[in-house]
Amino acid sequence: MSAIPVIAIFDVGKTNKKLFLFDDSYKIVFEKSARFIETVDEDGFACENIESLRLSVFDSLSEVFRMKEFQVKTVNFSAYGASFVYIGNDGKPVTPLYNYLKPYPESLSDEFYKSYGGKEHFSMETASPVLGSLNSGLQLYRLKKEQPAVFNKVKYALHLPQYMSFLLTGNACSDLTSIGCHTGMWDFKKDRYHEWIQREGISVKLPPIVPADKVSPALFPGTGYKVGVGLHDSSAALIPYLVNFSEPFILISTGTWCISLNPFNQEPLTIEELANDCLCYLQYQGKPVKASRLFSGQEHEQQAKRIAEYFNQDVIKYRNVVFDPELVSHLKASSQEPLTSGTINKQSGFGKRDLAEFKDDICAYHQLMFDLVKLQVESTRIVLKHSRVKRLFVDGGFSKNSVYMHLLAKAFPGIEVFAASMAQATAVGAALAVHKEWNRKIIPNDIINLKYYSANQTIAI
Repeated sequence: MSAIPVIAIFDVGKTNKKLFLFDDSYKIVFEKSARFIETVDEDGFACENIESLRLSVFDSLSEVFRMKEFQVKTVNFSAYGASFVYIGNDGKPVTPLYNYLKPYPESLSDEFYKSYGGKEHFSMETASPVLGSLNSGLQLYRLKKEQPAVFNKVKYALHLPQYMSFLLTGNACSDLTSIGCHTGMWDFKKDRYHEWIQREGISVKLPPIVPADKVSPALFPGTGYKVGVGLHDSSAALIPYLVNFSEPFILISTGTWCISLNPFNQEPLTIEELANDCLCYLQYQGKPVKASRLFSGQEHEQQAKRIAEYFNQDVIKYRNVVFDPELVSHLKASSQEPLTSGTINKQSGFGKRDLAEFKDDICAYHQLMFDLVKLQVESTRIVLKHSRVKRLFVDGGFSKNSVYMHLLAKAFPGIEVFAASMAQATAVGAALAVHKEWNRKIIPNDIINLKYYSANQTIAI
């Protein structure tokens, strides 16, 4: 029996690190996962154990290469963003992999933004809200200012996906999906690095930008496989939709954060959009993707617990609540609007509602979802402007929530609304980015499972 041709994808999250093998129909034929104990940086702040990650890549590949039933054609990577690995002339890291949650010195932040036109002006140019260490470019600035001797030892600053690619190829490169995600490094109007990168001497530390579909020969022993350059995970998860659908669409990716992504909105960010937590990504083909964010998954979890405790119920019950249109109509007619303030609010206001007003927990839960979806509609409409979107896809946790999906469909009657499900979208996206390098088959059209929602019916397709 001949070996199955596969692509190996390392999908590196903050918590879980996974390896997948996909066959040429993009079915998972092997997977394994690992979790590493964090280490600390020189300030005692928790950070990724980069040595454990490095060894895991080599060990996992060696294991796969010993499996006679598979023939690895290509390896690629998707990983979380806002994280640099600084390597010296010998290719080894010269610092820890600093955590993007590490507090950023206020004085250094003020100094930086004062030098480059102020926070608002700089954020508009780079499509990057002020996010401290989450703006990975500012991590480089911090290293230069606080540890100049270490900065001088850095040959290249590699975002995490590109570092993992470097481990197997020895080729240092940069990738637009990592650069173009709230790093503060890219000038979206001029479509190039922002001027501060040159002025601060950062540019010499950045290797050449290469296309997301580029592959290189591997140095690590194996089966003559090729290696991709790696992608930022948020951009990788969008690729299956870009490959499968040519008509304009919006993807609402739901989890702890609910992010509305519009790859068909090319308008520059406005001051109002920045104030409403809107930003831009660069997708794998280098085009801007306008995105707006809500912390709705977190709020849903907290408020569902509050409902369960008040009505003495098990919170698991709310995973499968069936949508009740009459109940929603009653709530809409009788309930006061949630208490909110500002422009697009960070929370729905359900937390300020008195649960004693509801006859039971299902009634309260419908109100929670009504409030959350109302906020979601406002957030999504920000990125909906100036584009002829015909479809709206929802993936992640809320795509399985009947109440959420029906309410969203009712809120956008002129747009087709679908719940989308796909096994390991981020890893599939990283595989699709290099499809032509390893796969002779046409990309299958059933990678994404869709369920259509309208005001009156749902249809699985």
